[in-house]
Amino acid sequence: MPRGFPFVMLGVVLIGPPVFGADGADAKPQAGASGFDRARFYTPPRRPALPKVKNQSSVTNPIDAFILDKLEAKSLSLSSRAEKPALLRRVTFDLTGLPPSIAEQEAFLADDSPEAYRRVVDRLLASPHYGERWAQHWLDLVRYAETDGFKADDLRPFAYQYRDYVIKALNQDMPFDRFVRQQLAGDELEPGNPEALVATGLNRLWPDEYNSATLEQRRQEILDDMTDVTGQVFLGLTVGCARCHDHKFDPILQTDYYRLQAFFAPMQPRDDLPAADSGAVQRYRQQLTAWENATRDIRQQIDKLLADKRADLRKKALEKFRPEIQHAVLTPAQERTPYQRQIAYLAELQMTRAEKDAPLRLPADKKKEYQDLERRLADVTPKKPQPLRHAMAMNDLGRQAPPTHRLAGGDWRKPREELQPGFPEFLPAATPETHLNGQTQSTGRRAALARWLTAKEHPLTARVLVNRLWQHHFGLGIVGSPNDFGVQGDPPSHPELLDWLALEFMEHGWSLKHMHRLMVMSSAYCQTSQISAGTSEQVKASAVDPENKLLWHARRQRLEGEAMRDAMLSLSGDLNPRMFGVSAHPKLPEKISNYAWKPDAKVEDQQRRSIYLFAKRNMRYPMFDAFDLPDMHNSCARRTQTTTAPQALLLLNGDFTLERARSWATQLMAAHHGDEQGLVAGAYRAAWGRQASDEEIRLGLKFLHDQAERLSLSNGEKKEEIVADFCHVLMNANEFLYID
Repeated sequence: MPRGFPFVMLGVVLIGPPVFGADGADAKPQAGASGFDRARFYTPPRRPALPKVKNQSSVTNPIDAFILDKLEAKSLSLSSRAEKPALLRRVTFDLTGLPPSIAEQEAFLADDSPEAYRRVVDRLLASPHYGERWAQHWLDLVRYAETDGFKADDLRPFAYQYRDYVIKALNQDMPFDRFVRQQLAGDELEPGNPEALVATGLNRLWPDEYNSATLEQRRQEILDDMTDVTGQVFLGLTVGCARCHDHKFDPILQTDYYRLQAFFAPMQPRDDLPAADSGAVQRYRQQLTAWENATRDIRQQIDKLLADKRADLRKKALEKFRPEIQHAVLTPAQERTPYQRQIAYLAELQMTRAEKDAPLRLPADKKKEYQDLERRLADVTPKKPQPLRHAMAMNDLGRQAPPTHRLAGGDWRKPREELQPGFPEFLPAATPETHLNGQTQSTGRRAALARWLTAKEHPLTARVLVNRLWQHHFGLGIVGSPNDFGVQGDPPSHPELLDWLALEFMEHGWSLKHMHRLMVMSSAYCQTSQISAGTSEQVKASAVDPENKLLWHARRQRLEGEAMRDAMLSLSGDLNPRMFGVSAHPKLPEKISNYAWKPDAKVEDQQRRSIYLFAKRNMRYPMFDAFDLPDMHNSCARRTQTTTAPQALLLLNGDFTLERARSWATQLMAAHHGDEQGLVAGAYRAAWGRQASDEEIRLGLKFLHDQAERLSLSNGEKKEEIVADFCHVLMNANEFLYID
């Protein structure tokens, strides 16, 4: 990446390799073209011996021994260590998603002790911004969104709590095995823990057409989605290829697919469960009872007034369903089969929703009577208590599960033999343990799945996770297809290192921060990304390993749209640090679409970190959309990275970038009081994380003077416009958009 004055990205589209495998052959080989035996991934990892390497001085921790072993076999070596400014910027963005402040730069440059870099890493891992940064990677993976998708794209009002749960869990360094168990089965394994209930929101992230009349199909599509995503996220396998037939490449049978799906068969989506401790629930119920006693007469009058309209709306909602669904609804609750209970529950949600329109359907005289009653209700003392926090959660419909059948061609209308929950035959497994606390009204199936996935003998969970961490730190996973460890996926570049990392992860309490620390402290991570054509060693390395699979230099990485936005807000001093809570709604371009949202009334609320921005499936924030935000319908383990003209146009002409440049200019002018050279030097350092060269400062000053002369501007207000242009240029430079 050229240093110095700006280079704006234009034109060519560069798209990364596909993430997922695909069906398309009849054979089932266990080894790909590389000769790597995939069966190794299906046995528990074993800790390999550390390789003996010649260049011991480059070994900071065991990671380097494995990297050097491969390099030395090709007569290659690691590149030199990155300069301190570049390394600080890299690790700060990597761990927090924000640029280092000038104070942080100065502190690191002034610290000459051997522990200087370790202190930086420890500080960043302890920062609350760490969880905000790494939560986004997880949310990509589990296709997090706050709306349903499909045409209606309805709001999921409690979804943001799941996002907040992920951030908190990461900041607390919750052991990853517990993190997995809470999300899959928090209601079963930790009943009474409100955060564990919120965690089950993982199981509610599917795209959904809530008003579908074919509830059997809707239920099956939800189960398919949950099964597919579970396979990708935790197993790193494309199990979805076995939905209609045995997998054509990997040893996944169609029966394996539906046995895995059976763990989710009893599921029941819930938005009415309070995410509060027992004391808060008891106090709320006492207050609610007092209010209900005081308002009983008024509420009875309202119910009587709305009764006919509610019944009519409910009847019409029921009639749109197939006869089998209507039968399930009309069957007395105690006589329903588990399947009927599940279908009737989904139907009831739609009918209850339809009833809410009853006040709108009243004739004028009764509508006035209704409004008068509502006003009287609001004036009653005691007041109705504020509702408890509720969770977008999941539980089971009871202790009995509806049957799971293998489906011919994946068609819900073509059930074949019934299957019990079980684990894929090609993976080591015990009989699912579904025992639970006797008070829990649940099947225990998801708890059994969670226990299996987080057992230390499981061959894939730890391998898949450490590979994901490696990918984000080094730009490419040891397995380059992080959601596909199967035959169609990329062969591992360092299989022994992958096993060593997996064992290290589990033996250190499944601590994510321990693994981050190991990776970013390694010499391999701290290498320079600069490649000099005149260096004989790098010329040789480029010829031997042009794709840098052996990691002989650091990979440059472009900032994601979220990190770009946060960096701009940080530079301009406008970044709102408030964490958690209902999502922010930033300003959108005018006339953008029917799915546009109303921006927050307070500008500072619009300027929260990008992780807190409203995640709407049918209306992605334009800056994020341009810079390859996933579609939020599918698990995304590795974002594509394109370079397109709209990206440059958005950064050059977009309102957000222009506003940040003006705001930053105001901050710089106030800080430097007419000292143009100090202003230019400070701007470079803040934007690019390093001190500017004399030539760069000369060019910056020339830019200010040329702009003033060209525009014939002289007064203070117009001076600010010139400085804003300079800030705008720096924000469009490659060195701002990329991490060395």
